[in-house]
Amino acid sequence: MRAWLRDTAGGLSATYWYLWTGLLINKVGGFAVLFLSLYLTSQRGAGTAQAGLIVGTYGIGGLLGTLAGGVLTDRWGRRRTLLVSHFATVAALALLAFTTPLPAIAALCALLGIAQSMAAPAFVAAIIDVTPAEKRSRAFNLQFWALNLGLAGASLLAGLLAQWSYQGLFLIDAACTLATGVLIAWKVPETLRPAMFSPTPSAFSTASTDPPASFSSASDGTPAGTRKPATSPGGLGTVLTDRIFLVFVGLTLIQALIYTQASTIVPLAMHADGLSPSAYGAVVALGGALIVVGQLFIPRLIDGRRKARVLALALLLNGAGFAALAIADHLALYLTAAVIWTLGSMLAAPPNAEINSELAPLALRGRYQAVFFLTFPAASFLAPSLGGAGLQYLGNAHWLVIGALGAAAAALHLMAGPPRERRVAAIRSETSATANVA
Repeated sequence: MRAWLRDTAGGLSATYWYLWTGLLINKVGGFAVLFLSLYLTSQRGAGTAQAGLIVGTYGIGGLLGTLAGGVLTDRWGRRRTLLVSHFATVAALALLAFTTPLPAIAALCALLGIAQSMAAPAFVAAIIDVTPAEKRSRAFNLQFWALNLGLAGASLLAGLLAQWSYQGLFLIDAACTLATGVLIAWKVPETLRPAMFSPTPSAFSTASTDPPASFSSASDGTPAGTRKPATSPGGLGTVLTDRIFLVFVGLTLIQALIYTQASTIVPLAMHADGLSPSAYGAVVALGGALIVVGQLFIPRLIDGRRKARVLALALLLNGAGFAALAIADHLALYLTAAVIWTLGSMLAAPPNAEINSELAPLALRGRYQAVFFLTFPAASFLAPSLGGAGLQYLGNAHWLVIGALGAAAAALHLMAGPPRERRVAAIRSETSATANVA
């Protein structure tokens, strides 16, 4: 057991572990948003529709904050962005605890969304900065595990605290966020090197000359996406013209759309089958338990394997798990399907994060993380919108469409793998050359 723990967690820097600890503290205490809609309806007199609109301002703030966090991560640095994010979150949570007018609560929810989401690009960029490429799969696997362990703890504590005091719920959340901010201020140095501030035209800064499919070599034999452009935007424009990266983001969005069915459409399907809310709770609990118990073993299964193949298998499992719901009408079948789609999610987490880190140029890591992280709020909006219509008009065939989507995304990952690998090799060569010059 000791040897397994050493293999799983060893070789990562102290800075990484301080970041990891802060993330875990933050997620365990991050329960205010989980009960925000219930707080609004039961304590502030908001109607269901009104509560939905107010909670929606948090999501809008999250979109803005993710982009802002990516830009600031590259311009200010990782540490300063993390500190501003955490301390602004503390202020927003404390104000929410004592604010009663609904318009003011809506404004604070938007501020909270901005402040909390700013941290995600900075966290990931800092982890990339301090973790060698060969250890990033392990680092991101542990990060994913901490996220889910923290969310499981938050879900448990939130129910207990809500019975005691909603005001206390906001204040304890603020205290946990403050603890993370203090830990970062005390122990986490700035990981952004000065050389990263001045992006120069490079072999991977844009892909405007790539063929539209982004899966083949250029006509002159240069791998798609690795040709040197005449100019480099050096900002979000670079990210938004990087076709190989955008193909990867698009496939991640498909994966997120599939997996978000579990929290948006599955409960509707279970209700239609006559199953109780507690049955859905059992499905959620099983998925969380699998991740907490099994995620640490995933690196041994996927180390040394090509990431495109791992992601293809993950998407197949995601799709197969939801496709099985076409014949599910009892809790046992739902639980079996949940095991399948959760295994797919567990397999996908490390290579997704690792590829995201590998495709980001040094000077633009924050912006690349921001665009990548936009897939999750986008999926949170699209999955219920499209999935609800699919379930209503297609019935159980909706789940077969989800399965086919998973299979298609798996095939696209296999096609996109070789160009991604060539891009990563080009970035590593240039990064190595920059390091040698420095």
